[in-house]
Amino acid sequence: MAGTLRPALQRKLLQAWTKRAGLASLLWPISLAFQCAVWLRRQLYRWRIFTTRHVDAVVVVVGNVIVGGAGKTPTVMVLVRHLQAQGHSVGVVSRGYGRKDGLTCVEVLADSLPEEVGDEPLLICRNCQSPVFVGPSRHAAATALLARYPQTQIIVCDDGLQHYGLYRDLEVCAFDDRGCGNGWLLPAGPLRESWPRRAVAHVGQRPDRLLVLHTGKHPAFAGYTAQRSLAAFAVGRDGEYSPLESLSAPGSKPLLALAGIAQPESFFAMLRDMHVPVEHTLALPDHYTFDSALRLFHEGYRVICTEKDAAKLWPWAPDALAVPMVFEPEAAFFTALDAALAPLLCTPLSSAYGHQTT
Repeated sequence: MAGTLRPALQRKLLQAWTKRAGLASLLWPISLAFQCAVWLRRQLYRWRIFTTRHVDAVVVVVGNVIVGGAGKTPTVMVLVRHLQAQGHSVGVVSRGYGRKDGLTCVEVLADSLPEEVGDEPLLICRNCQSPVFVGPSRHAAATALLARYPQTQIIVCDDGLQHYGLYRDLEVCAFDDRGCGNGWLLPAGPLRESWPRRAVAHVGQRPDRLLVLHTGKHPAFAGYTAQRSLAAFAVGRDGEYSPLESLSAPGSKPLLALAGIAQPESFFAMLRDMHVPVEHTLALPDHYTFDSALRLFHEGYRVICTEKDAAKLWPWAPDALAVPMVFEPEAAFFTALDAALAPLLCTPLSSAYGHQTT
């Protein structure tokens, strides 16, 4: 929800969601209706009126219960790279938010267009060099991926904690420093569902198969931690690296930093922490689709942006530079992840499930 809002309104809501007063209190009656809808949907899966489907691979779902910018996509990428380093064959599935044709399953390739596959799946594909598929449902995307890459052992689902159509063996829930905010559900608070989560065991949502990862500097409650920072360099459209310190060289163009992510200010703050001399910032809605009108904003400036924005921005600003994110979970997180996956990878999936639901 918050990701599609205009930045000014988004900032107002983010501020309101820190306490149970003012705007949040006015929206609370609506959140009760949302809570009822969440409860009913979960019950329909629990009563097996809605179907949960298996695939012939271990499924790890990475997502969040708090809206907007908790570090889900960086978590997906670092998890995939870790599993690849362990020798596992890994694929990724996603809905592909904002793509033109959301009714078909498509393989994401390094030269895919963001509007055809979604900006986050494209970023994952380029960073991880693993099979990535987008589709109208996570199960459909996973089925298409396994048909193309049958050797895949583990499928990581980018987002989807609240989408129970695909059976999951393990869940990773990302939080930032907001924690659960004021503890209320949308739109009175930032939660998509109540926390702690109530398990629906037969869809694979079990308390003993949930890892909590805090991606901020000040975790609000127990869980594993990760550090987020920016790399010391930026990457151009041609793949060449430019040290951030070189951007302030004499004669350089003034810098305009822009971000079309859930929390643009977090990117700008990290640039300031790196002492990058940004003259202006431009906060845009999450998944923003750039067009030629942007030229009015960046004329006379050198643009720096996030990796997520770069693929959409480069056609209009070919000299723009993308600053990669450095994301480092603590070692204990990977230890817990490996321990949770070990018994699942040793068990033949077809016999473990007993039958396949298609």
